[in-house]
Amino acid sequence: MKKLTIFTAIFFLLVSSVSAQELRCNVTVSSQKIKGANRNLFRTMQSDIYEFMNNRKWTDHVYSYDEKIRCNILIRLDEQLAADEFKGSIQVQLTRPVFNSSYETTILNIKDNDFHCRYVEFQPLEFNETSNRDNLTNILAYYAYVILGFDYDSFSPEGGTPYFEKAQAIVNNAQNAAMKGWKAFESERNRYWLVENMLNQSYSDYRNCLYQYHRQGLDLMSDRPEEGRAAIANALRDVQKVFRRRPNIYILQVFFDAKADELVNIFSKSYPDERNRVVTILNEVDPSNGSKYEKIAENEGF
Repeated sequence: MKKLTIFTAIFFLLVSSVSAQELRCNVTVSSQKIKGANRNLFRTMQSDIYEFMNNRKWTDHVYSYDEKIRCNILIRLDEQLAADEFKGSIQVQLTRPVFNSSYETTILNIKDNDFHCRYVEFQPLEFNETSNRDNLTNILAYYAYVILGFDYDSFSPEGGTPYFEKAQAIVNNAQNAAMKGWKAFESERNRYWLVENMLNQSYSDYRNCLYQYHRQGLDLMSDRPEEGRAAIANALRDVQKVFRRRPNIYILQVFFDAKADELVNIFSKSYPDERNRVVTILNEVDPSNGSKYEKIAENEGF
């Protein structure tokens, strides 16, 4: 009997490891702006969203615990429109470990101000890929697939395509939704345009940048820093190509919201000619962060 118990424990351990979920997602729900509300409801909401993101299987791939994708979701609830209806924002951050180092790079840092949902305490969160029944789980699933798409793109050329397509399918199903964030005409920088930009072949240079920047650039820097920096500098030329086609495209803002500070750190240690080339590109494609990029030019480097 004891042997059977041990066997059963090992069996369930193996099953658990084979079906290990992909995300290691920290979830925070902030409701400070909603006065007089039931705080237990928001704690339950946070717990339910955490379970939804972390315990659902999003791909067919097998992940060990250390391989899980690290991400953060911060939901700020600003209004309670009814007992079960809330409005606010959702911020999504994705980080990725850099090979052979303790450093984690930020790939994604998006704030979506069109968070609008219904939530009933103790009612299970259910997501249906073919319907538009629940805006909360639609938003969460959408960003789960976006996270996967960006992460996979950083490891292989356009490796995230299947997940961006799943996110786009959620967008398509939500075109009749009453709640904002899903339609092209509502904004040039929303859920619709993010996946449209990522799947639009006219901007494929952007996705080439994601791969070259991370896999051929950052992942080399612990062993071959000059080669890694050169690859990142080349990746910025791909961003420049996209900028010259369409200067105000949403994915450029997404890129620099995540990477501006990191680029300063990387190229402040570069050679003068490389620093100058990079600063010229950055001032063209991301003028709003020009004061940050001045720090690259001011640094003596080598």
